[in-house]
Amino acid sequence: MHKYLLTFSLLVLVHSAPAMAMPEMVITIRDHLFYPSEVIVPAGKKVKLIFINQDNTPEELDSFELNREKVVFGNAKANVFIGPLDEGEYHFFGEFHPSSAVGKVIVVSPEVFNDVN
Repeated sequence: MHKYLLTFSLLVLVHSAPAMAMPEMVITIRDHLFYPSEVIVPAGKKVKLIFINQDNTPEELDSFELNREKVVFGNAKANVFIGPLDEGEYHFFGEFHPSSAVGKVIVVSPEVFNDVN
């Protein structure tokens, strides 16, 4: 009996792992712009933002609302972890190109997030 309980527990863990995985969003920096400029993430969860800079020059990601600052070197990538956050909008910008490199994180309920994705 103990053997079957262990097998069942492992199956549940393996099949529920993707549901518990941290959401990841990829944002590309190209021509001093963010693509996409808006990302939707679930409320109450930690999220990994992956910034891929396709420009030859660095960009400094800055957000007062997210309390984050990170340099993404040219032709490189950087990870930024945010959350868990309440529902709402959180703006970020590229400090080296603040007039063009602008974006926002839109935080929605997990139910809405699942419907969108």
